[in-house]
Amino acid sequence: MDNKLSAVSLSFLKYLSLLLAVLTVLIPPYVVVVNAFKSAAEYVASSPFSLPENIFNFANFAKVLEVGKLGQAFTNTGVIIVSSLVINIVLGTMVAYALGRFSFKGKGLILAAYLIATFIPLITTQVATFSIIQGLHLFNSKGAAILLYASTDAVQIYLYLQFISKIPYSLDESAMMEGASLFRIYRTIIFPLLGPATATAVILKTINIYNDMYIPYLYMPSQKLGVVSTSLMRFAGPNSAHWELICAAILIVMLPTMIIYLILQRFIFSGIVSGSVKE
Repeated sequence: MDNKLSAVSLSFLKYLSLLLAVLTVLIPPYVVVVNAFKSAAEYVASSPFSLPENIFNFANFAKVLEVGKLGQAFTNTGVIIVSSLVINIVLGTMVAYALGRFSFKGKGLILAAYLIATFIPLITTQVATFSIIQGLHLFNSKGAAILLYASTDAVQIYLYLQFISKIPYSLDESAMMEGASLFRIYRTIIFPLLGPATATAVILKTINIYNDMYIPYLYMPSQKLGVVSTSLMRFAGPNSAHWELICAAILIVMLPTMIIYLILQRFIFSGIVSGSVKE
């Protein structure tokens, strides 16, 4: 009897914890959605959890697109993402090719440097980073964000290394016997075979850049250079904020990432899993 009661209690606690977890995840998006369709007066007079009087009230969305200049923000974000990804993927695959295919002095030190860099808080290096950006005359330009986002991190390097370890070295040897240079081997053999890892890296990097607000806010303060993450700040002042407009802007901003993630999530998981198991 006691064992049965204990089992029931454990099941109740398990499902209760799952329910609380689900509510924790779903309540914030629900609040954003219902308040995005409320007028300013309705938002003040009603509860944040109550449904809007008119679910077809798209006035907030129209105002957000006009006042928030989201069209320009999406353009700036797109330019930064594409430029950063091109540099990031080329550098990342080249570094992984050198580290994965060749043995040389300092190889372990380079791998350790990438790993150690992940443990250093970003905020502690911002004074030096800001000085470098100013010295390069990139402050308040897209070049600042592109340069910072183009950096290759340890996760990306190790992901590529796992895939390179599965590419037979006999392919390199055959190409060398045909007179191919190291760069041609990288361009025609290594880079195409790193497609699944590259797809994973592109998706993760794109979502990271799209959602980041810190770097654009610090290094691109001009409103003309606003991106989707910083455009939300146009609806909040020092003493007040238009939360109904902010909610509408949040919905517009997060829709692309949701669509991209739902469509391409299989590439994320397949890329990570296939690169994590050694055959």
